[in-house]
Amino acid sequence: MNTFGVHTFAVASEWRNDVMTEVLPRLRDLGVRLVEVPLLRPDELDAEAARELAARHGIELVCSLGLPARLDIVKRPDEAADFLAGALAVTARAGAQSLSGVPYGTLGYVSGKPPTETERSAVSRLLARVAGTAKERGLSVGIEPCNRYETHLINRAIDARKVLEGIGADNLFIHLDTYHMNIEEESFDAGFAAAGRWLGYVHVSESNRGVPGRGTIDWGKVMAALARVSYQGPLVLESFNHLHPDIASGLAVWRPVTDDPDSVLSVGVPYLRQAAIAAGLKLKS
Repeated sequence: MNTFGVHTFAVASEWRNDVMTEVLPRLRDLGVRLVEVPLLRPDELDAEAARELAARHGIELVCSLGLPARLDIVKRPDEAADFLAGALAVTARAGAQSLSGVPYGTLGYVSGKPPTETERSAVSRLLARVAGTAKERGLSVGIEPCNRYETHLINRAIDARKVLEGIGADNLFIHLDTYHMNIEEESFDAGFAAAGRWLGYVHVSESNRGVPGRGTIDWGKVMAALARVSYQGPLVLESFNHLHPDIASGLAVWRPVTDDPDSVLSVGVPYLRQAAIAAGLKLKS
């Protein structure tokens, strides 16, 4: 069965326990059973309180991040590994089972060239170290391919798969995002199939990061493609409805993604859930 979730950015610019105390009951009523918590500044999250609050409402947590711009995985890989080790510690304290996203690079940084062999090797070495650290804590790590305008390192499912196959760690998985797939993959079918058994997490994001069903993505095709590969993992609505300033420039978000912020939840969540059910996916109640 699939767990339906939302990214914190759909409801707030960061996880704050006072804000989420008000939000979680509504999310629960909408059928949301998972919330993704961005760790832009991992040390600032009151992880234990977040864990208790989520548990109280029957909500599963997943953590995610991208590397801060100050970290260079080629020149100073130890600093990046230490940062990720700290983020994994916070993930564990929050009661989440995985840390996903872009642990291999900084969103918004592109070299202007294809990735070099030095960069590819640095990515693989870092992810192998992170997988080992995560394993010690009983955690898994997701690798999200992002579009060519946000990174030059891993853009497609096949790119991520090659990296993961080279590392061979059983606690690494591929995290796909329909927003990025809409730019980089030949089709949703091809992207999900390329991820293969590594596919473990999916962001269901509209073409403009706004309200699902009001953009150009054909959600019937997306959900049918997931059903064809017998996908059993989370389906998580990511909308940049509320965006932290630390990441806004890297993602080139200069304006609101919708004129009616509440519609991301009131319209988008029911729309995606119905599309999933219509395609034969079974959502956890």
